[in-house]
Amino acid sequence: MSGKKRVQTTDQQQMTSLLESYPVVLTIPVAWGDMNAALHVSNTVYFKYFESARIYYFEHFQFEKKDFDYILASVSCKFILPITYPDTVSVGSKIIDIKEDRFIMEYKLVSHQLNQLAAIGESVIVTYDYTKNKKTKTPAFVVDEIKMLEKA
Repeated sequence: MSGKKRVQTTDQQQMTSLLESYPVVLTIPVAWGDMNAALHVSNTVYFKYFESARIYYFEHFQFEKKDFDYILASVSCKFILPITYPDTVSVGSKIIDIKEDRFIMEYKLVSHQLNQLAAIGESVIVTYDYTKNKKTKTPAFVVDEIKMLEKA
């Protein structure tokens, strides 16, 4: 280990402004095991961060999970900056579009160590009936909950 220590430069105002349009923000500590041989967080881990943010978003709804099922149809990520240990990230999530049988969620991942945007992600989430193994119409109460959470 070198004698140099990284100085944490978290500026709360900057962090708040980067995530201000996201109604749900999850803070996650970066684990040593998240890094790869190149000594930065593995690209696949960003998708785990997005997954955690997605689940955390749905935990803000006022209905039971059993009342609504969904399946992830796709997820993408634009990697902007590498993240390394030690660090903490905040992941903002919001729904940017609602269709009859799906909605689009957007993520913004911010590094506390760098105090900068590290990645932007997007996922398509389809409402799904697991008993029939097919997509279904998004229930009105889900759309209402999303709109209430998003203050739309």
